[in-house]
Amino acid sequence: MQQNWEKVAKENQKVYKRLLEKGNKNKILRALPDLHEEAFNKIDCLQCANCCKNHSPRFKQPDIKRIAKSLRIKEGELVARYLRLDEENDYVSRTKPCPFLAEDNTCNIYDDRPSDCARYPYTDEDVLIKRVPLTLKNTTVCPITFTVLEALLKIDTK
Repeated sequence: MQQNWEKVAKENQKVYKRLLEKGNKNKILRALPDLHEEAFNKIDCLQCANCCKNHSPRFKQPDIKRIAKSLRIKEGELVARYLRLDEENDYVSRTKPCPFLAEDNTCNIYDDRPSDCARYPYTDEDVLIKRVPLTLKNTTVCPITFTVLEALLKIDTK
């Protein structure tokens, strides 16, 4: 993992954008599972937790129901205590970092976490090429996304 990956990610935004928009989508999608696995084998999320410190997942109704049940509180109390509606009318975390992030970068609700958290950083699914602005943002937050995009640049995706 490059020491200055965040700086490189910022500098490479146009290159990544061109790759994601103009690259061969089928080749990119075929390469993702292996690149995703390689990146996760190299990078320990618990050393970083940038996602939990900088982003909020969407808390969808099934997530709210499941989390409230696991915390043994009413859904309304979970919403009032931890969540707010964003500009897209999605429930998101009221605070940064995530209120469920523990000091050791583990998640206090890991087994019941929102589906957005379980899927993040989307480096093994088509969200990577379908939601280019999100992917570009994630390259500057998540070293795994950065690593996958850098690896994609090295393979022929034309």
